[in-house]
Amino acid sequence: MKYLPIFMMAVLLCSSCLDEHPRDQLSEDEVFNDATNLYMNTVASLYNYIGGNADSQGLQGTSQGVYDLNTFTSDEAMLPTRGADWYDGGMWQTLYLHTWNASFPFSGDTWKYLYKVIVLCNQALERLEKYQGMLSFQQYEALTCEVRALRSMFYVYLLDLYGRVPYITSTDITSQMRQRERSELFYILYDELQQTLHGLSMERSNIKSDHYGRITRPVAFFLLAKMALNAEVWTDDDWTDDVMPDGRNIMLATDGKKMNAWESCEYWCKQIEEAGYTLEENEFDNFSVLNTNSVENIFTIPMDKLLYTNIFKNLFRSRHWNHAAAYGMASENGTCATITAVKKHGYGTDDIDPRFYGNYFAGEVTVNNQTVMLDNFEPLVYEPLKVELDMSGEDYEKTGGARMKKYEDDRTALENGLLQDNDIVLFRYADVLLMRAEALVRNGQDGSAYFKQIRSRAHANERPCTLDNILDERLMELAWEGWRRQDLIRFDRFHLPYDQRPQAPGEADRHTIVFPIPGSAISLDANNHQNPGY
Repeated sequence: MKYLPIFMMAVLLCSSCLDEHPRDQLSEDEVFNDATNLYMNTVASLYNYIGGNADSQGLQGTSQGVYDLNTFTSDEAMLPTRGADWYDGGMWQTLYLHTWNASFPFSGDTWKYLYKVIVLCNQALERLEKYQGMLSFQQYEALTCEVRALRSMFYVYLLDLYGRVPYITSTDITSQMRQRERSELFYILYDELQQTLHGLSMERSNIKSDHYGRITRPVAFFLLAKMALNAEVWTDDDWTDDVMPDGRNIMLATDGKKMNAWESCEYWCKQIEEAGYTLEENEFDNFSVLNTNSVENIFTIPMDKLLYTNIFKNLFRSRHWNHAAAYGMASENGTCATITAVKKHGYGTDDIDPRFYGNYFAGEVTVNNQTVMLDNFEPLVYEPLKVELDMSGEDYEKTGGARMKKYEDDRTALENGLLQDNDIVLFRYADVLLMRAEALVRNGQDGSAYFKQIRSRAHANERPCTLDNILDERLMELAWEGWRRQDLIRFDRFHLPYDQRPQAPGEADRHTIVFPIPGSAISLDANNHQNPGY
């Protein structure tokens, strides 16, 4: 009997990125011997890769991967150099300044991770087909649709981050290594996701049930809405020519009807509303310990410090050491909000956004009603407006910048807070409302009804529903959630100077809105080529 392969396709794609081994040399027939084992070892096992416990692995929670590429390249947050800490060969400064090149490790390692999961999805589909006799027709349809939708989600991340990528749908890669134009892949994925809807459950993915942490129909609705919202960018095959498609003229086949990009986005958002999602009364309840009862969260990374090894590094690497020590934990004293982010919240004015102190630790820090002290016996005070990319030698070197707060501290977390019981929030309904408002405004209509729901829930003053205000609202409402790079690109601001970041040399052509393609992937097909500007 043929033994399980060691993911040879991913090795070719990723240049030695995998460590998986066969299960004690069991044959396939021994591993996939009934319906339960078939499900567990094909579909269920794929979800081990949504989160992670090593650098560049997982969609959120780890370091140097998808989340960091989407956050520390933006005007939302930075990892400043603090004396002897956080220089790390200049890689964090490279992210913030957009001065990466084709050999930048974050970019290459993230590519490997995303394709690794796609390879595993392809293997799962082939095994489901081979052993489908163990399943009913309905079971087979449901499982194949789930895997195809999961694979599509990872391709959406590739489409966003890298532009032109190969579209691999089997483990026989000989004829599948050519890059697809960005628009070609966009339409393939948009159709593919819709084709999976019939087989996906309408159950909520974020609650503890049989579909906990899995791709369900509302998750696919969310991805389709995101695709439509970003269609102007993701159907542009030459993003350096200063010409962008118009979303009103991008016609999509949406649920059997022709709609433009903005109408399509609004349509998918409506499907999520009709599925019963709504806003929590308090936004920050979505990020609490044991947040699986949220009526707002759509897709999360399940976290259980006793069952899973997924880590959440975002709080850990932000808080000052003494702040974490007051919880009985450790930390890295690094990440902070930019001056732009805190000023968008109105910090330092009489009109401070009510979400500011939910998103950030700022000012004097107390834990259990006790002031946290520095080693010199002075109070720990975070200084939100004292932020520079290199704070070395400044009196605020260790205290500069507002720090991440958003997720409730799990006082029983393990591994110094890395293993927690707060599920990591990937998709939530507040984003749906903001997408819907934006799509309507871009289509010449009024999105106020959806924009106001977000402002009202936050007890914030009314503002007109303009594109500029929507972009600012996304920064405040979705702080620390990994969307800012994508938002700035969609609003055509990512390549411009912002905060303390000058425009990088040659960046006026917008080439930095995608990352470079790893050389190992380019070499796999004679027709493949590097993205412009690299």
